[in-house]
Amino acid sequence: MIPAAAASANPRDRHHYAAELAPDSRLYNKDLAPTQPAQRTWSTYNYIALWFSMSMEVTTYMLASSLIAGGMNWKQAIFTILLGNLIVLIPMLLNAHAGAKYGIPFPVFVRASFGPAGANIPAILRAIVACGWFGIQSWLGGQAIAAMVGVLLPQTMHMPWVLWACFLGFWLLNMAIVWRGVESIRFLQSFSAPFMLLMSLILLFWMLHKAGGFGPMLAAPSRFTSTSSFLHFFIPSLTAMVGYWATLSLNIPDFTRYAKNQDAQIIGQAFGLPVAMTLYSFIGIAVTSASEVVFGQPIWSPITLLGRFHQPFVAFLGLIALLVATLNVNIAANVVSPSNDFSNLAPRLISFRTGGMITGLLGLAMMPWKLMETFGSYIFGWLVGYSGLLGPVAGIMVADYFMVRGTKLDCYSLYRRGGIYEYRRGLNPAALIALVIGVVAALVGRFIPAVAFLYDYAWFIGFLLSGTLYYLMMLAKPSIVIEENEATQ
Repeated sequence: MIPAAAASANPRDRHHYAAELAPDSRLYNKDLAPTQPAQRTWSTYNYIALWFSMSMEVTTYMLASSLIAGGMNWKQAIFTILLGNLIVLIPMLLNAHAGAKYGIPFPVFVRASFGPAGANIPAILRAIVACGWFGIQSWLGGQAIAAMVGVLLPQTMHMPWVLWACFLGFWLLNMAIVWRGVESIRFLQSFSAPFMLLMSLILLFWMLHKAGGFGPMLAAPSRFTSTSSFLHFFIPSLTAMVGYWATLSLNIPDFTRYAKNQDAQIIGQAFGLPVAMTLYSFIGIAVTSASEVVFGQPIWSPITLLGRFHQPFVAFLGLIALLVATLNVNIAANVVSPSNDFSNLAPRLISFRTGGMITGLLGLAMMPWKLMETFGSYIFGWLVGYSGLLGPVAGIMVADYFMVRGTKLDCYSLYRRGGIYEYRRGLNPAALIALVIGVVAALVGRFIPAVAFLYDYAWFIGFLLSGTLYYLMMLAKPSIVIEENEATQ
């Protein structure tokens, strides 16, 4: 809105005022702009459906089954998964608040703490992790298609080109969905969540029949002989559970910016995340335990397991369920947010669609077939490792929004240079210092055995250390908060 003084001025002056009020084209495009009331259509059901659709997919199943393969019994595995998801729900809901209140996506929200230029650092860290996940999901989807083709056409079992053709075909399908935009994602999730629950239960009862009931299926005892040996596996596994959704705990504003109100996203997520993850994880745990009864060894990959059943009907059900699940989570969790992150780098040049194409190409370049070689590389390498990169970012964001600013943001300044979020040439030294120290502390144990325990707690170390350091450094700059409170009045 142009000030009243300018309204009575001549056209040249009015044009001058309009130019001054316009957002900086380096920080703004229609995909990064705050959502308008007409765009806020997501209800509680949409957020419940979001979490059910994102939880009911292959990597969640493999997350749970890897705990069984690692030595836990089903009760220990369920407890680890539930606790991890209740922990990550806390930063998830805290960071979601700004998206629902101001309608801004993650790369814009993070400008408040890192500055308009500095925001690119956490945004790209998060985007690179999402690209890795995109590649993993595409690879698993391609593997699933190839495995089912092998069941239906056994002569293709030892033809490598079939796997690569399935992988690239599934990758192209993901790209086609991206091209249609975010509303197609909401539609896909709305119908696929109940469908995925039905398909998963069918597969569970199929294995229940094969194993001879729940008794034999869940009878496998824990393979840990002492409390210390259990804790040695439990602690990094809990970190991995938290790390599993560490990316979404940062960029959840990308989804809550479409919420009808705060209650819709809070209730939907508080119910959807822990319930969906625990439910589907139980299915993965039960089926993996049953595979030990039926085949004599725990099979942690559902793709490998389905390949053991040479029956076209089972192959068809498995194919449909795996493809719908993988497609859902890949688009919602691994494309929407990095697309916004890449768009934030150069809003005039990179749209949401272009960002999605970049995500897909980087996902291929990260060689997902290497990241999923074993359950150990998946849990202790990939999940725990990147949690040490993203935990510090989450700690800084939460400390800044709630402790430093009291949930007050000036949206006008978030899209402009030279304002209250400019800090030093667009970079906030406090955020950068806290980020570096937190990441180093979280990951140093990976390379120095004497402090390996720090790596086991990577996400927790990074979150608490970086958040605390950031808050203490910002306490020395009270003028920032005073300026912002004046700007938002």
